Amino acid sequence: MLRLLRYLKPYRKQLVLVVALLLVQAVSNLYLPDLNADIINNGIAKGDTDYILRTGGFMLLVTLLLAGCSIVSVYWGSKTAMSFGRDLRSDVFRKVQTFSQAEVDQFGTPSLITRNTNDVQHVQMAVLMSLNIMISAPVMCVGGIIMALRQDVPLSASIIVIVPVMGAVIAVIMREALPLFKSMQGKIDRLNQVVREKLAGVRVIRAFVKTDYEARRFDDANLDLTSTALKVNRLIALTMPLLMLMLNISLVTITWFGAHRIDSGAMPIGNLTAFLAYIGRFYARLDSMSRIVSVTQKAASGTKRIFEILDHVS
Repeated sequence: MLRLLRYLKPYRKQLVLVVALLLVQAVSNLYLPDLNADIINNGIAKGDTDYILRTGGFMLLVTLLLAGCSIVSVYWGSKTAMSFGRDLRSDVFRKVQTFSQAEVDQFGTPSLITRNTNDVQHVQMAVLMSLNIMISAPVMCVGGIIMALRQDVPLSASIIVIVPVMGAVIAVIMREALPLFKSMQGKIDRLNQVVREKLAGVRVIRAFVKTDYEARRFDDANLDLTSTALKVNRLIALTMPLLMLMLNISLVTITWFGAHRIDSGAMPIGNLTAFLAYIGRFYARLDSMSRIVSVTQKAASGTKRIFEILDHVS
């Protein structure tokens, strides 16, 4: 995967801009719940309307800054990822053009088509998600924990319990799904091969009345790919409901214990609101990182197949 970085070198300026905007976006996102807690503690609780208006106006400015950074970062991140995919696809195509017929037969025409389309698309998507999520997700996770600790340390003990459980769930699902991701690439090659042979030999197939036989070949390859895709997508689909279940259980628990701390005067009500917001941001980014893992594994498998072509010595 590191070898792909040379394809991003022409876009260094865009990358620096995207990273800077993502950091500003992450800091702004973490700052908003703290401002909201100030409004509740110092404005609503004390009946200070001027403080509410001043802090609310500042929150609006931070929100506008966050929105502007999000729009610009997504635009340049997407443009950079698409340009990266274009350059990589062009190099693979030009390399294949230099192959002899024996080398084309060695890789297989269906496999070459898949590598220059499906595999490059997976790598391109991994770059896109990295620029839009992977950079900001760790900042949001670590920052969310730190900001939650600032609100109330005893209440933050819930993080110590729930985070390892969520990490274990994600790890188990990914361990089962990753082998299926790899096998899907070979099955896509097989499906392309059957379709290509059917189209190339359509006259012969009709002449020898082999239409039903070719239809069965296609159905077998198609059903094989479909069954694998359904298995992997069912596994990935489990991630979100399980994480949401654990999130809601933890929110209920935090609210229960937080209410007791507020009742005893150990914690202002605004701090509990901010604490819940930070926990929500942390879990949302953790879910995003779990999805990135699956995309990255697809890209890693595709990258290996792409460099088998680019590194081939004629």
